[in-house]
Amino acid sequence: MKLEISVPELVSIFKEIKEQPGQLYDMIRTDIRETIGKYLSGLMDAELTHFLGRKRYERRQGGVNHRNGSYDRKFTLKGIGEVDLHVPRDRRGDFKTHVIPCGKRYEDTIRQDLCLTPIFALLLTVIAI
Repeated sequence: MKLEISVPELVSIFKEIKEQPGQLYDMIRTDIRETIGKYLSGLMDAELTHFLGRKRYERRQGGVNHRNGSYDRKFTLKGIGEVDLHVPRDRRGDFKTHVIPCGKRYEDTIRQDLCLTPIFALLLTVIAI
């Protein structure tokens, strides 16, 4: 993929970045979230391929279980934020992904941080008294 951009367009982009530097970081964060979502979705798709024992659109004799689309879900990662995922499924419903734990909506380290926050708040209150 080749990206072509003219000099006036580049100057315009740099002026916008200079005026609003925070907007650049927001665009980078959004791009990172989308890229990680695609990566994790692809990883789960590869996991389903391994589970079924054949690639997409490949048929085998006696193969009863097939791909059956995907469903969307969100998962929150520390330092990245909420990521949109496409979790693949099989026709029988036997496939369970190990990439993202079933039923969890956020990473374990976030839970640990949330559990420690009230403790620190209590300590700060006690120290202030």
